[in-house]
Order: sequence, then structure tokens, then C-alpha cells
Amino acid sequence: MPVYNEAETIQEICNIVLALPIDLELIAVDDGSKDGSREKLQELAKDCPDLRVFLQPANRGKGAAVRKGIEEAKGDYVVIQDADLEYDPEDILRMLEEIERTKSPVLYGSRRLTGRSPSAQNRFYWGGVVVTYATNLLYLTRLTDEPTCYKMWERELIQDIDLVCDGFEFCPEVTAKVLRRGIKIPEIPISYRPRRIEEGKKIRPRDGLIAIWTLLRFRFGRR
Repeated sequence: MPVYNEAETIQEICNIVLALPIDLELIAVDDGSKDGSREKLQELAKDCPDLRVFLQPANRGKGAAVRKGIEEAKGDYVVIQDADLEYDPEDILRMLEEIERTKSPVLYGSRRLTGRSPSAQNRFYWGGVVVTYATNLLYLTRLTDEPTCYKMWERELIQDIDLVCDGFEFCPEVTAKVLRRGIKIPEIPISYRPRRIEEGKKIRPRDGLIAIWTLLRFRFGRR
């Protein structure tokens, strides 16, 4: 769980994830928060052995926080969970059931398969559509939601991939590198309640352009 200035939701989302009826560890990586998120995480961890907290010395980006979490992971599977309330952790249970049933090394939770959320803003919705289209065009795949947060992998697979991106471009990087290994990425539908910028949403339209450049970079580059 990458965390950056999510003091309003961090305790609630941690409690929801930790209450899931599965054996799990929640690795929260605070990416230089200045709103009290770090302190809340540290307080929560005191009484919860399943919550491990790591503090980045400065803000480096979502990708850097996720990579730290992947590095520290010990379980059979790894999944990203944002520190807000846009995604429903109950969907993780369905994803885990599906990935174990199919024996696939990777699984994405698609927001598009359930239809467009009525609260989705046009610039973010269509930005995701364009990034997904670019992914399919460049890598000859048929994804419906490349930028989804809910990406699940076998731990051994994700820890074996050389990941280098620090920002939101982590998502297209990991997708590109999985596809370059010849691994298909299946999807299942998930729920989604998008928030607005004024509610704390941090991704910006320019991140869509960076995502497309990242897809191009790892499609035709060596890394």
C-alpha cells in the first residue's frame, strides 16, 4: 500500500484490508507524507503484527513506494491497494480465488468490465481508455483497463522483474515487462468509486502522456 498524504482514509482502509478473512500481511510504505499519515500508520502498527510500515525519507513517487513494498513482500501473492477508498478490498478475495483457480501468474481487476462509474470524470476515464488502447496496440493484447490499481502477481514473478520507475508510470512499466515475457494478463471485473482532485486524487492528465511514453520505451528499448 503506497501512502502519500492520506490521513483522512488511512486508518479506515487499513482496518478494512486487515479484516479480510485471509492470511495476509499489509505492507504500507509512506512516501514522505506531511499530513499525519506517517504517525497514524506507526500508531496502527503498534497493535497489529500483520501491518508492516516503512517510511520513505522523502516523497519519491507511487512507483518507488510500490517497489519497496514488493521488495519486502513474503506471501505467495502480491497485490497493490491504494490508501484511499476508491477500490473495494472485498474484490481482492475474488481476485485471489480466480488466480488460484486458473493458476495464472498474474491477474488484473478491471474497472471497465463493470461499466463506467457515474462519478468518473471524463479526462481520467478517457485517459485510461487511451492508455489501455496504446497498450493493446503496442503489445498485441486485449486488456480493458491497463491503469487499474488492482494488479495481482505471484510474488516470485513480480520480485524477479527489474522495475525502475518511481512515479505513476510504474503501472505501464510492469504491464509492459510482464507482456514482454509472453505472459497473458487475464482480468476480472471490480468495483470502483473514483474521487475528484479536490477530494485528494493525485494523478494528473499529463501522467497519461508519461504512461504512453513508458509503454513505447519498454516496447522498443532494452529494459
